[in-house]
Amino acid sequence: MNTLGIILLSILALVVLFIVYRLIAFRKASLKTSKERFERIRPLYEMLESGQTITESDVHAYAKNLLTRETTFRLLEERGKTGLFPPAYYTIEKGAESNLANWLTFPTELDSCPDEMEHLKKVTIDFDGKNNFIHYHVFKFRVNEPHWAAKDNWMLGVAGPYFDNSNPYDFPHATFSRLSKFETISPDEEAEWVHKNISLRRK
Repeated sequence: MNTLGIILLSILALVVLFIVYRLIAFRKASLKTSKERFERIRPLYEMLESGQTITESDVHAYAKNLLTRETTFRLLEERGKTGLFPPAYYTIEKGAESNLANWLTFPTELDSCPDEMEHLKKVTIDFDGKNNFIHYHVFKFRVNEPHWAAKDNWMLGVAGPYFDNSNPYDFPHATFSRLSKFETISPDEEAEWVHKNISLRRK
């Protein structure tokens, strides 16, 4: 084998090793994130497991918290107790907000829950040109110092798509953020980007 062939094989081997490393790191990060999400609602889980009487007031603090809201609903859903979930948080906007916040905590993304998050608007897109509409919810969020992204101030994130018949905690498969600065792009443009580059490519 000539020198060029050896160099090409070496580069290929390095690329393969890097991909394997990234897959292993991603899997470990996913497991760690899942464990952390469960730990946040463990007290409520243990109350349910032990058969204790649960009231809406017991659930309220978990529903209010961005990082536990979505997981709490799913926990109650599994046990047929969604009637205990506070109505104020049973909206698509509140579900989308929690989904995006949890997505942002992933180590390969923002690696943190935003310190502030605000719903900006629902962006509706005719996805097939036949008046079949899907919806994306766009939020702005920011983090405080000493987080590395604090310097960017408000950034944009998108959760969706949702459909006209979606329920508040249906899973939005294209939640995403490019961490675009709020002042550099409109909510509509960011939602369009997510639709074309994330949602459509996952079909």
